[in-house]
Amino acid sequence: MQLSRDEISAKLKEILVAADEKHKAIVDSITDSSSLATDIGLTSVGMLYLVIVIEESFQIQFENVGIDDFKTFGDMVSYIESKQK
Repeated sequence: MQLSRDEISAKLKEILVAADEKHKAIVDSITDSSSLATDIGLTSVGMLYLVIVIEESFQIQFENVGIDDFKTFGDMVSYIESKQK
């Protein structure tokens, strides 16, 4: 089943909160342009954890990409969206 961009965004926000309760305070203010590092506060270890959970939750594989390929929340949503097709 292919999810809409809004559904992907909502599910990704749920994953962020589940990974770290501190994200609960900012989840409503996260937009596509929110920086993963600066605005959301993800470290490189946090990004690796997020990738693993995303792969399991969305049943996709990250291929030929690195952590530095995702600067914003929107970058991550767009990648997940593209992998569904």
